Parts: sequence; C-alpha cells; structure tokens
Amino acid sequence: MTSLHQASGRWRFGLLLSLATAACWATLPIALKLVLDALDPITLTWFRFLVAALITGAWLAARGKLGGYRALGRRGATLLLVAGLMLLGNYVFYLLGVQHTSPGNAQLLIQLAPLLMALGGIFVFGESFRAAQWIGLAVLVGGLALFFHDQLAQAMILEARTPGSYVLGSSLIVLAALVWAVYALAQKQLLMRLSSMQVLCAIYALAALALWPFATPSALLTLDSTHAWLLLYCALNTVVAYGAFAEALAHWEASRVSAVLATTPLLCIGAVSVVHALWPAWLAPERIGTFGWVGAGLAVAGSAAVSLLGRRGRIG
Repeated sequence: MTSLHQASGRWRFGLLLSLATAACWATLPIALKLVLDALDPITLTWFRFLVAALITGAWLAARGKLGGYRALGRRGATLLLVAGLMLLGNYVFYLLGVQHTSPGNAQLLIQLAPLLMALGGIFVFGESFRAAQWIGLAVLVGGLALFFHDQLAQAMILEARTPGSYVLGSSLIVLAALVWAVYALAQKQLLMRLSSMQVLCAIYALAALALWPFATPSALLTLDSTHAWLLLYCALNTVVAYGAFAEALAHWEASRVSAVLATTPLLCIGAVSVVHALWPAWLAPERIGTFGWVGAGLAVAGSAAVSLLGRRGRIG
C-alpha cells in the first residue's frame, strides 16, 4: 500500500452522501439521550455495533464479497486494526467524557473531529484548497469558535460546582475527537484495497467483540416499545451514517466531507427544536445566545464555501 487514495471526482454524489451523514449524526444524539434513560451506555453501543456488523455482513455475503481481506497484506491488516481500535476508542472516550461534563459541551467539543480530519486530508493525502476555500475554512472555524464560546459559557455555569470534572471531561472529549480523525483517515486509505462496506463490516465486528464482555444483553428485554424503537433507530443510524460517510470519502476529498460534517451541531439544534415542539416532555430546548446564533450563521457560510467553491475541474 505505497500509493495514496484519490477521490473519484463525483463531487455531487459525495456532497449528497456527506449531507446524509450529517443528518444522521444530528438526530442520533437525541435518540441516544432518550434511550440512555432505560439502557446503560456500553450495552447500547455494543448493540449498535452488533446490528451494524450483522447487516453489513449479510449484505456482503449476499453479493459474494464477504471475503477479500487477504488482499490487505500484513500492513493493510494492521491499518484495519488501527481503524477499528480508533473508532472504538472514540466511543469509549466520548462515553467517559460525558460522565464528567455536560452532554451539550461534549457534543460541541466532539465537532473538533471533522476539523482534525480536514487537516489530515490536507497534510496526509495532499488535498489542496483554493484561496477562497481557505477563507471559507477560516470563516467556518471562527463561526464554530463563537458558537462553542456561547455554549461552553453555559456549560461552565452548569459545571461550576465541579470545575475539575469539567476539565477532565472536556479533555476526554477532545481525545475522542482526535482518535476519530485517525480512524477516518485510516479508513480512507483502506479504500485502496477494500470496499467501504468491507472495511466497515470488519470494524463493526471488532468493536462488537471488544465490547461484548462489558455489555448486559439481558437489559434489552426490559425496554418498553418506545425505547426499543429508538434503540433500533440508533442501530440502523450507525449503518446508514457510516456507510454514507465511507462512500463520501470514496468520491470526495476528506477536507470537503469534513466541512459538511462540521455543520452537524447546527442541524442538531434544528432537530432538537422540532422534537421539543412535538413532544415537549421528551427533550428540553437548546439555549443559544446572540454570539451563538452569529457563530452558527458564519459556520454555515464557511462550510458552504469550503464544500462548493472550486468544484469545477479536478479538485485536489
């Protein structure tokens, strides 16, 4: 595996897949928050990986593509193992971080992941930006900074009684973002030898096996119908989101995909507003100040600039 993966150039398809991924990840925290009222985090995560592994495995088997892993060689197999461990690490560090800080703060800090992936795409895969796209990236970062500042200020108030816990939790979330970026770049390189579904199937299976000893499968039988349907959505969300994400990387540059994914917290705010309006008792509304809304607008504008400018001709 001496050469580096290059995107197919089908940027419209890559953009559509990136938007699908962002929509899935924007609604996932809402479902997870509701399911966590009735199920522990480890069992929930294990079930998501298990269902994802079974679905992708069945899909590959039906098409005679379940094999092919020997083509990786030792170096490729090592990279696949690294990708699996990094994604699992992302889940573990995120769960630990949520225990020590507020869910809102955790959701915001984890958005460092797509920005770290963008830097990796530029420096590892040699993806290039035009001048207008660098300006767009600066606007995106500035907008997210304002948005983070507005939300973190409120999180600090909530965590005032345990300031040490806030710092520890935030550090764990940042670590979760870092290992996710490593996973994303490793998966992109693995597309040189395997399809995106083959890569994901192996990663899902590895993660499910690793979490199995710490999960409590019997707890699934205690769920009521509402929580059971929400759990199923969380599991299917994993398949759809990461499937779309992997295919997006095959057709579009990692730095462009990451720019779209950076808008996920903004989409999540909209989803929270809709859920709160329909079922007020289920979810509290988001509290956003003036700087937060300004930052949100700048982030959307910056993301659009990074994603869409320079699309004519060969990108990167």
